[in-house]
Amino acid sequence: MTTTDRPAGTGRAARPTHPPTQPAPPSDPRRPPRGAAWLLTAGLATALVLLVLASARLGAYDLSTGDVLGSVLHRIGLGGGELDRVGESVLWNVRLPRIVLALLVGASLGCAGALMQGVFGNPLAEPGVIGISSGAAVGAVGCISLGLNFLGTWTVPAAAFVAGLATVLLVYGLSRSDGRSEVVTLILTGIAVNAFAGALIGLFIFFADTAALNQITFWQLGSLAQATWPKVLAVLPCAVAGLALAPSYARKLDLLALGERPARHLGVDVERLRMVLVLVIALLTAAAVSVSGIIGFVGLVVPHLLRMAAGPGHRFLIGGSALGGAVVLLAGDLAARTVAEPAELPLGVLTALFGSPFFFWLLRRTRRKQGGWA
Repeated sequence: MTTTDRPAGTGRAARPTHPPTQPAPPSDPRRPPRGAAWLLTAGLATALVLLVLASARLGAYDLSTGDVLGSVLHRIGLGGGELDRVGESVLWNVRLPRIVLALLVGASLGCAGALMQGVFGNPLAEPGVIGISSGAAVGAVGCISLGLNFLGTWTVPAAAFVAGLATVLLVYGLSRSDGRSEVVTLILTGIAVNAFAGALIGLFIFFADTAALNQITFWQLGSLAQATWPKVLAVLPCAVAGLALAPSYARKLDLLALGERPARHLGVDVERLRMVLVLVIALLTAAAVSVSGIIGFVGLVVPHLLRMAAGPGHRFLIGGSALGGAVVLLAGDLAARTVAEPAELPLGVLTALFGSPFFFWLLRRTRRKQGGWA
């Protein structure tokens, strides 16, 4: 008897013509919903527009939304109407420079934080880890303490910018060995340089007089109260250059997230990528810190929030972090100058005061639900 003569139900079972239909796999609860990036972008853009209008309106001198829009349209030649002399001065010489500076500083810090976490492969990394903020603080505090004024009002921002860049180059140079740099060595070198910078800041404070001490304290707390159009123009080239360059490295950062060895096998020059992005991070952060003082939390938490909501892909994360940083800093600055009128709260203190407990809550929530960071 051949196999074709066997009756049904005896011997080996006949092979089915089509594979049985497999049930659909359950969706991964940790995966962000589709379209989350677009929804977040639209939501952040809407929040940004509303915050810009609110920041232009609110303050010791009240302006209506119609006044603000009319004055802007009048300046660009599309109708509208000119305000009285005081209103025009408040809007164009005080509030709009501060708004634009908040957008540039916030976008720079948010984008630098996303790049930093991608380069180091660590969601807890932020630009301060490699000494940018402390280096900039050494430059600023040194100028204030020694009474240097060789560039007029530009002395402190210029010294902070140069010192921040020089510190990053020092950390990168010290961490290289045999033409390579490792993440752990970079972080440990950054810790050592941060400690040395803290000691220098302490020495400058020790020798500073009372007036300089007040100025140093105010600078370290972070503020946008001294915003002017020249300061905006000083930050603008660095911020635009860094924000324009960063998205072009999104794909390489996604490959680097697989690990250094797989990334090299896929054609990524890891050492070159790390060096270029460290310089971009230094450019963005040093420019921001030089005009605003030390403002924490933005570069650390904003990329975290967006990664949790839309996933770890850098194609959205870099641009989204820049947009989110601008929103957070503009909202923080609006609160800093309106909550305790006529006094003004330090912006760096305010962001850290609300950001730190929120960040701790995020850590606990993520660890409880996912058992750690994805």
